[in-house]
Amino acid sequence: MRKYNVAIIGATGMVGREMLKIIHDSSFPVNKLRLFASIASAGTKLSCEDETYIVEKIEPGSFTDVDIALISAGGNVSREIAPQAVSEGAVVIDNSSAFRMDVNVPLVVTEVNAKALRKHDGIIANPNCSTIQLVVMLKPIQTAFGLKKVIVSTYQSVSGAGKNGVDELIDHTDLMLKDKKTQPNKFPVSIAFNVIPQIGEINENGDCFEEVKMMNETKKILANEHLQVAVTTVRVPVMIGHSEAVYFQTEKETMLEDIISILSQAKGIKVYEPECFPTALDSQCDDDVLIGRLRSCLGSNDEFLGWIVANNLRKGAALNAVQIAEYLIREDLL
Repeated sequence: MRKYNVAIIGATGMVGREMLKIIHDSSFPVNKLRLFASIASAGTKLSCEDETYIVEKIEPGSFTDVDIALISAGGNVSREIAPQAVSEGAVVIDNSSAFRMDVNVPLVVTEVNAKALRKHDGIIANPNCSTIQLVVMLKPIQTAFGLKKVIVSTYQSVSGAGKNGVDELIDHTDLMLKDKKTQPNKFPVSIAFNVIPQIGEINENGDCFEEVKMMNETKKILANEHLQVAVTTVRVPVMIGHSEAVYFQTEKETMLEDIISILSQAKGIKVYEPECFPTALDSQCDDDVLIGRLRSCLGSNDEFLGWIVANNLRKGAALNAVQIAEYLIREDLL
């Protein structure tokens, strides 16, 4: 089997470290793995299993021997680095929002729309972490019964805001337990013992940036521009694992048992028994999208409710990016 040269840009971040771990833990056909980060992080040593890597800074020509570049370093870095990587011969899988809504860039969740990868010009976008777990659930339902409307409330962990978000939760929790004042930095108000119903700036319509991303990305991935999608995104004091309460309306009337059956057979999904439910802690040891609390809405045959949980660092980011890379290799699309 041919092996490939892979680069991880943003390797010292939480998602970058997960990418490194996933590649090591899987059978990914790596020839040479190179890690890149900011100038401040250049020279840092990162270890995974028995391998130690020296983090490099990005320079002209850094990607001339790279087949696949996994970028998770923020939108500004992606807009600068992705074109360079493509021009030097790499295929880019980008974890930021920089290219997601570009009509020429596939926005892909492998269980949902992997065939979109057949039309790429060198850059592929990894969706928002909350969008990924949502569309993994919605796709089998849309295929079987059609979809009219989706209303989602998210409960997103602080790791979605990076290491600084995790550190702020730890620090603020410690301060509040000692009855000391906190000073928010990463979040608009203190996150400890609190929930914050805003992720990103609020626009003129009253939607915040995270909500707009989820609404637009869901319709693009499902190729359903007529789908009505409404979202409220909430940050909660959880370390890892995003949860979502979802209402959805199908085009065809059906029974709850049929919804459960379809989801139980879908790839990448684990459906919990009615009396059980997944939590954010469960997602830390499971790469599937976990679904529970499935039920009819007020006895309707076309309106249903459910609860979705997934690991935002892995399936919501790093794992999905690696799965895209694996599909590209398997289908000879590099």
